[in-house]
Amino acid sequence: MKSYLAKTGEIERKHIVYDASGAVLGRLAVKIVNALRGKDKPTYTPHIDTGAFVIVINSDKVRLTGKKEEGKIYEHYSGYRSGLKRLKASEVRKSDSRRLIQDAVWGMIPHGRLGRALFKKMKVYTGAEHPHSAQTPEKPTL
Repeated sequence: MKSYLAKTGEIERKHIVYDASGAVLGRLAVKIVNALRGKDKPTYTPHIDTGAFVIVINSDKVRLTGKKEEGKIYEHYSGYRSGLKRLKASEVRKSDSRRLIQDAVWGMIPHGRLGRALFKKMKVYTGAEHPHSAQTPEKPTL
């Protein structure tokens, strides 16, 4: 029996909407990554983008468990001396709450050409509205 390998021309893409309000950040990120990579489909192929487009709404209402709101540190290095910036999760939530979800998802996908292509298929919005209603996105149960 031969293994099935998906071809790039035969992949059907759909749009999926995830509502982040009240969802735990890590558990939500796992579901987003599985949808982006296509691991929830039987046609999953590791080296080909077989996933769906993902829309995340209400990113400002995502939940962090335990003491992560004050204890989790987000770092960014500019490349210059003393260019290391450290922010708590609560500060990141105030400035740009989309970064919480984006950083969690980026850490779970492969860091190469395929991973960058997957990351571009995810759109994160702070409110409940999104401009992708023409694509008739599906809303899975969490």
